[in-house]
Amino acid sequence: MTDQFQITFSLDEIKDVARKILSQPLKKVITFHAEMGVGKTTLIKALAEQLGVQDMTSSPTFSLVNEYETADGEIVYHFDLYRLNSEEEAYDMGIDEYFYSGNWCFIEWPEKTPNLIPLDHAAIHIKQLPNGNRILTLK
Repeated sequence: MTDQFQITFSLDEIKDVARKILSQPLKKVITFHAEMGVGKTTLIKALAEQLGVQDMTSSPTFSLVNEYETADGEIVYHFDLYRLNSEEEAYDMGIDEYFYSGNWCFIEWPEKTPNLIPLDHAAIHIKQLPNGNRILTLK
């Protein structure tokens, strides 16, 4: 994987951005870093759609993880760890089994479980620009 992929976009270009991200050589565990409201969930929805998920995604804020299946049977896990109280709580729910399952894992608020995220993962950082556009960096 190249060290870094960077793109500036507006939210109405999100499907194209998702396509470009998925065209990169990626790890299947991807962490998403951004302030609240910048578009992590929106991007994850677009990525899941590009991967062939038919049933539309919502943020798993209350369940911590949502599971989706793509048209060709791949599993996509979407984690929202914002409401997590401790790493122990995540460990107790078996989060590491998800992370090492070989399936896609899209993780919002990974800083809540820094010791549980696999070392071998990709990271997406999104910053909102003053004009409303976003700048995304994939590492």
